[in-house]
Amino acid sequence: MKIAVIAAAVAVLAGIGLSPEIVGAPSPKKEAKAEKNATPLSSVLLQQRRARGAYLARAGNCIGCHTAQGGGAYAGGRKLSTPFGTFVTSNITPDKATGIGDWDEDDFWKALHEGKSRDGRLLYPAFPYTEYTKVTREDSDAIFAHLQALEPVVQQNPPSQVASRYDFQPLLTLWRAAYFKPGVYQADPAKSTEWNRGAYLVQGLGHCSACHAERNPLGGMIGRKGDDKLGGGQIMGSNWYAPSLTSSLEASTAGWPVEEIVQLLTTGISPRATTSGPMAEVVSQSLQHLTKEDARAMAIYLKSLPETQSHQQVNSPAQTEQVQAWLRYGARIYKEHCQDCHGDSGQGAPGIYPPLAGNRSVTLTPPTNVIRSVLNGGYPPSTAGNSRPYGMPPFAQVLRDGEVALVLSYIRNAWGNRASLVTTAQVDKSREGITER
Repeated sequence: MKIAVIAAAVAVLAGIGLSPEIVGAPSPKKEAKAEKNATPLSSVLLQQRRARGAYLARAGNCIGCHTAQGGGAYAGGRKLSTPFGTFVTSNITPDKATGIGDWDEDDFWKALHEGKSRDGRLLYPAFPYTEYTKVTREDSDAIFAHLQALEPVVQQNPPSQVASRYDFQPLLTLWRAAYFKPGVYQADPAKSTEWNRGAYLVQGLGHCSACHAERNPLGGMIGRKGDDKLGGGQIMGSNWYAPSLTSSLEASTAGWPVEEIVQLLTTGISPRATTSGPMAEVVSQSLQHLTKEDARAMAIYLKSLPETQSHQQVNSPAQTEQVQAWLRYGARIYKEHCQDCHGDSGQGAPGIYPPLAGNRSVTLTPPTNVIRSVLNGGYPPSTAGNSRPYGMPPFAQVLRDGEVALVLSYIRNAWGNRASLVTTAQVDKSREGITER
């Protein structure tokens, strides 16, 4: 097989966003363990371990991928269509026939830490074992204890439909050799206990780099030294861009008060930003359930990340007569559909409607996120700290593609904002899958 063909196949197998197949074919029976020499946990300790595991599973947002819309929790079946096939997440409830009821702690640890199923089969790196490998054995065992205590769900999920030219395990071996190194998180002795806890959560259980990282054609993370690979990237399988957490032009919180970072992580809103799209789902299902101590630790760590160069380039359009005419047309659309909530100067309403003037998410390039927000509606998550969030209705059926492009071009170049124009083709592309979860 030619090198170029191998490289192309590795690229798609390594693509972030592909749902993993965790449950493998039953492995050969292991030799019986000398259980008589094992000391079983007391019921109190077992309950404590399960409770901790439930918390850690929330922190890792396991339920987010392993629950289909309207399906049983952790029973899998969530589908993700990609250019390489349709991938289906697995059942991780303790059902012996269709779930992981026959797994033990070692099997589960091997999946998290090594990216291997119990039969030794390599898992697709979309299952974020590249981040979960940093999780400690103690925390892995606690999560497994929680999962084993769940009500078994008998649900035989359909197999993933991987295009035949990409379904080749040896290519994953090559990818892992280049981009994966197992290893539990090692604390930085020069940093505080709180900082290290935050780093452990962000780099490991939180697997933030699974979305907030730029990747090369082989699916490997690009251009960052060390473990702070949070420079922003397109989320494969979704028309959303996860902005850089290390650039002040995108989503860095280095200049924020710690309390505002905590507020954004746990409620989905803050005086400076509002979460929407995939991040709103993460806040709702995972981050809002963090303890105050863990949320603060994450905030301390995120605030400390050094500034990196953004992918963003300020490409203000030349103010030709045609461009000015387009922007005037966009201003009229804004006045009719947007001004009542976001204000005549894009100032918004504190705690209700986010400002558009000086809003980094508005001027991101490509403008994928802001297009999706207009088409799908902008909804912060419903959380304990913001139980009745204000939201923006979808305009997919109200505005034509050209009108969306014009109003966003205006917003991205009004009130001091400077960004490229939005094209009709970009809006048309973002309409794909607007009803997907």
